[in-house]
Amino acid sequence: MFFEKLAKIDLNLLLTLHLLLEEKSVTRAAQRLCLSQSAVSKNLAKLREQFNDPLFSRTSYGLQPTAKARNLQEQLHTLLSHLESITEASNFDPKSSHYRFRLGLVESTYPLLLPHFMSYILNKAPNVMLDTHAWDTNTLKKLQSGEMDIGITGKDLDPKYANITMYTPEDICSKEIYRDSQMCLVRRNHPVLKQEWTLDTYLQQRHVQVRCDGKDQWLLDYKLADRGLERSIGIIVPDFNSAASLCTHTDLVFTAPSHFIKLIAKQLNLVVLPLPTDLPQMTYTLFWHQQKENDAANCWLRNTIINHCKDLSISTIADEH
Repeated sequence: MFFEKLAKIDLNLLLTLHLLLEEKSVTRAAQRLCLSQSAVSKNLAKLREQFNDPLFSRTSYGLQPTAKARNLQEQLHTLLSHLESITEASNFDPKSSHYRFRLGLVESTYPLLLPHFMSYILNKAPNVMLDTHAWDTNTLKKLQSGEMDIGITGKDLDPKYANITMYTPEDICSKEIYRDSQMCLVRRNHPVLKQEWTLDTYLQQRHVQVRCDGKDQWLLDYKLADRGLERSIGIIVPDFNSAASLCTHTDLVFTAPSHFIKLIAKQLNLVVLPLPTDLPQMTYTLFWHQQKENDAANCWLRNTIINHCKDLSISTIADEH
């Protein structure tokens, strides 16, 4: 019975469904499949019959998936990712490969890490695509399921807090890329610039906080709590750039990794201040599933990132920008 069911499955139809879920458009899905719109519409009709569900409804905003289609989406990602790995040559050739790497990246890696290896990848692997997604609470699960190839985010070095801020499963491998410390950002003419910059002064301010990995607190907050101290958070935002932008026209203080603080301070004409308390460094870390340990394509990308970022330093970032 199991094989009889598999024999009835048309993988081309599943690929059509996958792209329709991504694009929410018959036209765009047809373009990516190199098919006519009518062919994709016929495939959609077959899919509706196969799953006994309409799968999509047409709206002014494009195709909207049904609950059934949304449930299928994650399973399709995993299935197609495994199929891609099976069909990829065991000896990865970057010059001829059309591999689509799926990466989960914390926002601050884009200005910090990508400039160091993207040019090399574009030159050495002209047909390879990096499909990047925001690092979130599900990224490690997606690495485990094969839905993603690699992830990069910040990891606290203090063992006491590392598992609180981010628990890493045993089947996830990791490699440290770059260590960084925290600094603060305020607007020019901020009243605090006329005061002595101490921890007490820092705690008297209102702060803007970025929600990272689904968490509203960073290691700094846990360390302060150990001393019975707490920051006054005025607003929590989803990304670093929004937090920095708020500092341009408010008296909010933003605390973030120093490489980002120095870069955005130049762009937005803001003032950089040291963090007035001791805090262990954090490390930007590369993650992958142990099943990808000897995968040729995954090894190539990991080594490319590691080799091109091994001499990374705060001074290098400052010089380049």
